[in-house]
Amino acid sequence: MRTHYCGQVDESYLGKQVTVCGWVHRRRDHGGVIFIDLRDHKGLIQIVCNPESHELFQLAEGCRNEFVLQVIGMVNERPEGTINDDLATGKIEIFAEKLNVLSKSLPTPVDQDDQSYVSEDVRLKYRFLDLRRSKMQSNIRSRHQITRFIRSYLEENEFTDIETPMLSKTTPEGARDYLVPSRTQPGNFFALPQSPQLMKQLLMVGGFDRYYQIVKCFRDEDLRADRQPEFTQVDIEMAFMDRDQIMSMMENMIRDLFDSVLQVKLPKLFPVITYREAIEKYGTDAPDLRIPMTLIDLGNSLKDTEFKVFGDAAKDKGSRIVALNIKNGLSLTRKEIDDYTHFVSKYGAKGLAYIKVNEAKNIKEGLQSPIIKFLTEDELKSILELTDAKDGDLIFFGAGKAKIVNDSMSNLRLKIAKDLNLYSQAWAPLWVVDFPMFERNIDGQLTSSHHPFTRPDVESIEQLIENPQAANSHAYDMVLNGVEVGGGSLRIFDKEVQTAVLGLLGIGIEEANEKFGFLLTAMDYGFPPHGGIAFGLDRLVMLMLGLDSIRDTMAFPKTQTASDILTGAPSPASAKQLEELHISVRKMIGE
Repeated sequence: MRTHYCGQVDESYLGKQVTVCGWVHRRRDHGGVIFIDLRDHKGLIQIVCNPESHELFQLAEGCRNEFVLQVIGMVNERPEGTINDDLATGKIEIFAEKLNVLSKSLPTPVDQDDQSYVSEDVRLKYRFLDLRRSKMQSNIRSRHQITRFIRSYLEENEFTDIETPMLSKTTPEGARDYLVPSRTQPGNFFALPQSPQLMKQLLMVGGFDRYYQIVKCFRDEDLRADRQPEFTQVDIEMAFMDRDQIMSMMENMIRDLFDSVLQVKLPKLFPVITYREAIEKYGTDAPDLRIPMTLIDLGNSLKDTEFKVFGDAAKDKGSRIVALNIKNGLSLTRKEIDDYTHFVSKYGAKGLAYIKVNEAKNIKEGLQSPIIKFLTEDELKSILELTDAKDGDLIFFGAGKAKIVNDSMSNLRLKIAKDLNLYSQAWAPLWVVDFPMFERNIDGQLTSSHHPFTRPDVESIEQLIENPQAANSHAYDMVLNGVEVGGGSLRIFDKEVQTAVLGLLGIGIEEANEKFGFLLTAMDYGFPPHGGIAFGLDRLVMLMLGLDSIRDTMAFPKTQTASDILTGAPSPASAKQLEELHISVRKMIGE
């Protein structure tokens, strides 16, 4: 039907006949000669329709944007003064000899120009039109490049692509499962996998040393710009490898990926920091190292202060007081400071204290702040020294419960860096390691920081049971520009250890066998040491392409309410379907 793509016809085809197909991008009538910009996924080419060919010209007159055409014609040079250097095909045009209208189009709610005026709901409802846009074409094809490289890298390193079940058993992964009712076993349900975690561990005991899968996963959770109810993981597991070997191999993959797809050289060695160091310096376990600012802990220097706000935080083990020095921050206006105060209140902060450093050596008159009168000269001097404050700097303070301080000040750090463009580099990957094995929820119950199958970093089971919150895990996260792109761990391969960990989580032997009996049984039959990692493919693509939302990396994403506007899903099931599944639907109060 075509001999060439629109965007690939160039001067080497001058004087030759070609056949191209595509969509009408734009139609222009210039004094009797009609020009059509024809578009396919390779680019645009200009078609010239001369009135001397009456039938062809009539067809061209009736063409509108997004009509699908087949054009047969001769490749000619563009006349002098009409060359378009912005187009790969800008020096030539096709003189149409035959034009076929293959398909007509109504006026489209989504066109090929700037979409800033079109709501995302409209784009998603007419996603088939949105996907025609050059930006979306580029996004989806770049995603293909990324996945193709990852597959190639893993297979070159002797990984085997193995599919795991979509219909599986519900497991505790930290979010709600999507449940699928069983028609043949009334009252029982499958769960769509939140990850293939247990299946890939069983593949290790099955003798497949290196497994990978680019796999759909499902989580019924509240959505954000970087989350979807169904998402794609690059899921990886390997046996007989320690933490450093796994991290090195995955680091090489990401480094080579950036070099191949973006021609970006990432560091030869990614920095490695501990979880506790990340929280202390950045207030988050996914720090953005492009920003040359850290949180400075002032607890020791201000533990005896009479300023109650700071003193109470310094003395309380569950609280902290930190400072954030904004170099040359005196350029910030009072309104901007008030805006930042409002910003941190969203994270529970009751205020945002600050000190303007007009003259660092003049403690009495060179500092400006409502809180100076509550601090001694020695305390102020200590603050300036710890924060390395210089003339022209602005110091923000966070004081209170540790979680609120960490959340508010880490996000303030990100916002100020974005507002003032304080980035020191384009890309900053790192590893965060030594995560706590457990955390306590609001009810005081222990929960897994990673998941219940992560190997604890302890010398004995007795040590783990006696003081579980002191235990670290063999978990590791890869963070890129402040976003976790991959998380993994060494796994438990000893039945006694696994049973102990589940017990600490409140899962007794009987419940453990009911939920994970197949895994525990496998541990009786030569389970090798193993570990793995999973990369969020959608999130990785989003970062690499500089996008604001993972929805722009997917062909058919859901909305933030987990709806599919295009197809109308989710939708009610028919009475017959519900009857076959032995399910009845209760109406909500008020319906």
